[in-house]
Amino acid sequence: MTLWNSSNLASHPKPAQSYTDAVKLVNALRTEEQQMNTLCQTQLMTHGKKTDRAIILVHGYTNCPQQFHELGKRLYKSGYNVLIAPLPYHGLADRMTEAHAQLTAEKLAAYAGKTVDIAQGLGESVTMMGISAGGATTAWAAQNRNDIDLAVIISPAFGFKQIPSFWTELVMHVMLFLPDAFEWWDPLLKEQILPPHTYPRYSRHALAEILRLSFAVKSDASHKAPAAKKMVVVFNQSDTTINNEMTEEMVTLWQARHANLTKYQFKADLQLPHDIIDPAQPGQNIDIVYPRLIELMKQAAST
Repeated sequence: MTLWNSSNLASHPKPAQSYTDAVKLVNALRTEEQQMNTLCQTQLMTHGKKTDRAIILVHGYTNCPQQFHELGKRLYKSGYNVLIAPLPYHGLADRMTEAHAQLTAEKLAAYAGKTVDIAQGLGESVTMMGISAGGATTAWAAQNRNDIDLAVIISPAFGFKQIPSFWTELVMHVMLFLPDAFEWWDPLLKEQILPPHTYPRYSRHALAEILRLSFAVKSDASHKAPAAKKMVVVFNQSDTTINNEMTEEMVTLWQARHANLTKYQFKADLQLPHDIIDPAQPGQNIDIVYPRLIELMKQAAST
């Protein structure tokens, strides 16, 4: 089956040439942020100069930079310059906005390129970490950008638990063909769902566009190695949202291309939610998750 307009998903690197250039690019991002939840604006945790290490943290669909704020603080204290920018159409003060229905695979790819460009001026070594849709976005960057030293891909949205792997691509096309619709993440709580900085509804078209980006990564990985120097793929065995089988398929493709890849699984008995990053999520356990993610990064850097 042919992906719609997947040829538009090209990488056009324009890396920042200095720390000053990177800060200017961040400020340009901020000027574009209108009617935002103040918690969800672009966050730059900087030591005031280019450091040995910089990290981009990419939140999930319908969340915002606040999801990664606490982990970002810990990484900043360990010496990183930290960039957390909202995905397109995310972080608006109006939780009931329908703007995120405009999300496309092209816009996610452009976001990935822009944040990696900025990070080149923030650190000598660049790490990119993302979860769910942010994981798929990080995977796209890892496949296309050779100036990423380490990509940490957490529970990536390569497929969804409710859709059998075999039918995922067909369902994606059907969702894009049909008129869009918004659904509650929790039909009982509706707009009362927590955390308050997230959107309570999802767009079917937006989910399909996230899958488009994922299938584009899979298509590229079937014939060429990822460009990132090192990768860590993190599974959550108790995840009820993500199709781990499809993530395994992607890992197999990357390993067949001799990627420098480490796989890690949070065991099912931890009973972690899909969002293992946001401290405000019910059921989270950052006391287990954060130290393990940081240790995985250290181990990858040392190999």
